[in-house]
Amino acid sequence: MKLSTKGRYGVRAMVDLASNYGGAPVSIKTISKRENLSEYYLEQLFSPLRRANMIRSIRGAQGGYVLCKPPKDITVGDIMTILEGPIEIADCIDGVDCDSADCCATKAVWEKIKKSIDDVMTSITLQDILDDYENIKNKKSSIKIADRSE
Repeated sequence: MKLSTKGRYGVRAMVDLASNYGGAPVSIKTISKRENLSEYYLEQLFSPLRRANMIRSIRGAQGGYVLCKPPKDITVGDIMTILEGPIEIADCIDGVDCDSADCCATKAVWEKIKKSIDDVMTSITLQDILDDYENIKNKKSSIKIADRSE
């Protein structure tokens, strides 16, 4: 199972906007360059995010996009649901009748997997991603390489 680029790239673009939260609007061209994503594809991703009031566009020479809510209030699950729809593990979990429903030994497994994925995606916010990235950068900058010539 692999998530599509819509969800993965959408989260990346939203993290980029989150890193600029409270500042000037960010243009699609800027996000495209920083994240190495197609401007055209970003426009397609931003359309449903705009309709869902996750982001808004600001027109003009200094225009671009901004988040409608603080990064701490936007989860990966919010973004993925807007861009991908609900994560589907098996039809029987999503209410589709199955011939084996009465005697299925694996339905409980698919329910647990779906619940785990949903729990993780709804528990991680854009702020969490930014904080984790900052921690990684700080750890890398504090690593000192020993000089072996001593």
